[in-house]
Formats: sequence, structure tokens, C-alpha cells
Amino acid sequence: MVKFPVILYEDNHLIAVEKPAGLPMEPGGKSPKNLLDEVKSFIKTRDHKPGRVFLGLVHRLDRPVSGVVLFAKTSKAAARLSAQFRLHTVEKIYHALVETGGSVPPKGWQTLEQFITKEEPGKCVRVSENGESKGQKAVMKFCFLKERHGKALVEIKPLTGRPHQIRAGLSSRGFPILGDGLYGSTEAYNKGIALHAMSLSFEHPTTKERVYIESVGDLSEQI
Repeated sequence: MVKFPVILYEDNHLIAVEKPAGLPMEPGGKSPKNLLDEVKSFIKTRDHKPGRVFLGLVHRLDRPVSGVVLFAKTSKAAARLSAQFRLHTVEKIYHALVETGGSVPPKGWQTLEQFITKEEPGKCVRVSENGESKGQKAVMKFCFLKERHGKALVEIKPLTGRPHQIRAGLSSRGFPILGDGLYGSTEAYNKGIALHAMSLSFEHPTTKERVYIESVGDLSEQI
């Protein structure tokens, strides 16, 4: 049985863990559990800490998404990491399994530039392009790695961090992510959707060295 949390990286300033699909990032809503409190509880028990554990939430994954999540263990690290995410200097790679619907995926890397409008919390976002400039600009690159039986594995490099930009963007091109009924998928997928945060690369908040963290999960075996 795999122990939770799965720790991918840790030092005195940072901890990165593998987020399971279906677990929310922080308290709120109807779920009795969330990743932030679970990791705090783990650190408190493991390190025999008598008081409260500080853990800075510097980025988020949607509840149905799995993969690498980074937390800061000090307020200074939290501020510096948050700035990197805000300035889009953190390099993120995702993998997704999508429905092709009989369409032929394009070859090579594609750049998708859209505008995202989030109208209601918990609802799908609206994407627009073709000269429309309403909402927040969302940019990502994506490449189809392999295809089989009406499904395809896609690698995505988001260049901005807009809500649902990967989910809405791929769906707008006719390739909804498996299990993502909010954006047109007709198939169920485990406890979440077939979108996985594969890796993060960023500047360490104190040493300034480049840190690369990779997930232990892999969607490629499912196609």
C-alpha cells in the first residue's frame, strides 16, 4: 500500500508531494479532507512539532487533477516562490489523455493563445479568440505524443496560469480530456480527469539553483 503523502522533494524550505486526483487543495466545500491540511498533519506527526505547522500554498491544481504540488515551509520561501509563479518563470509540464473524436491530431508543437473568462465559481470557463480580447490572456504549447483507438496522449506546457486553461483550451480544439464532462468528455476516468502535472522546474528560493521535480505518475501506459 502506497503511503500518503508521496514526497517527491523536501528540504528546510520546500516540500513537493504527489497530489491524488479528487483531493481538493485546501479547506472549503464539502470534502472532509484536503491536501494542505493532510501534508501539515504529516509534518507535525513526523517531526513531533508541538505547535502549528506553517505551509505556504504557492500554486494550485484543480480538484480532479493529479500530479506534482509544491509547498513552501517558510514565509520567505512562500513569497519568493509565489512571485515566480506570478511572473510565469516556473516551467510546468502536464500530460493529458484526450478523446480525438475521429479527428486527426496535428503534428509537432502547437501554440494556443486564447482569452479566458470565468463567469461563476465552480463552472466552466469561456474561451474566445479571433481578435476578441475579453478576459485573461491564456497561452500554452501542446504536442500529441501518440494516438490509439480514438484517444491520444498530449504533452502541454502552459505559459500562463489561468483557471482551466488546459481543459478549456484542448476542448476548444475538439480534444476534451478523458473524464472532464465539464468540457465535453463522454467517458468516465477514475476519480478525476486524465490530466496530470508531470513536472515543475523553478529557482530555489534561497540557493538560487534550478530545481527540477518530476512526478512518479505516468499516463503513457494507459494508451
